[in-house]
Amino acid sequence: MLLLFDIDGTLTIGGPGKTAFRIALEHTYGTSGPIVNHDFSGKTDPLLLRELLNAAGRTPHEIEAGRGRFWEAYLAELESHLATDPVTALPGVVRLIATLTERRDVFLGLVTGNVRAGAQLKLQSVGLWRHFPIGAFGCDREVRNELPPIALERARSHWGRTFRGEDAVVIGDTPRDVACGKAVGAATVAVTTGRFSATELERAGADRILPGFADLVAALAALLGSGHGGARPVGTHD
Repeated sequence: MLLLFDIDGTLTIGGPGKTAFRIALEHTYGTSGPIVNHDFSGKTDPLLLRELLNAAGRTPHEIEAGRGRFWEAYLAELESHLATDPVTALPGVVRLIATLTERRDVFLGLVTGNVRAGAQLKLQSVGLWRHFPIGAFGCDREVRNELPPIALERARSHWGRTFRGEDAVVIGDTPRDVACGKAVGAATVAVTTGRFSATELERAGADRILPGFADLVAALAALLGSGHGGARPVGTHD
């Protein structure tokens, strides 16, 4: 079974991601657009860049011309701010990932809107990056629903075996995570550790809903026993 995890709000919380994005936007484009109230949930970094700059009136040519400098500035700001505004692993995550890593029937990967280098900085800071040998990232595609097929192909290349959508579970904390899993025929596990309630995630079509990963037994049951056929909440949730 291939387990494909989101990062922000699923494995980790906090950190300087939005701050680094804002500073890099202002440094590169002279504006951060309406970033204060902008919804980041489940979106890829390139989509956020385009949305914010479109709202600020920047043209497609201006956006494209600054992309390289923006990503360089964003990653530099993210790295420099992690010491004072650290990312934190959510309760139970470190134990869960360690337990899954020991299993011979489980393969771990990422499906995240973060660009790859940003994902690495965040997960390295909490000691988790080494557990995810493959992934699909925001730098691969702007549209999140196009990421799972990339992860499946990278898993095939890395482990030398075929992974179909039905062999995978996509784990995240937003309706967009659920949607991208369903787009490839994967089972979906949603956690209420982000800004969305169990009701909202169930409405999005999640196969399993958890309050988080603090309960290892419940987490393993949800992740390894996931199937299709409607949302079946596991554990206590809001």
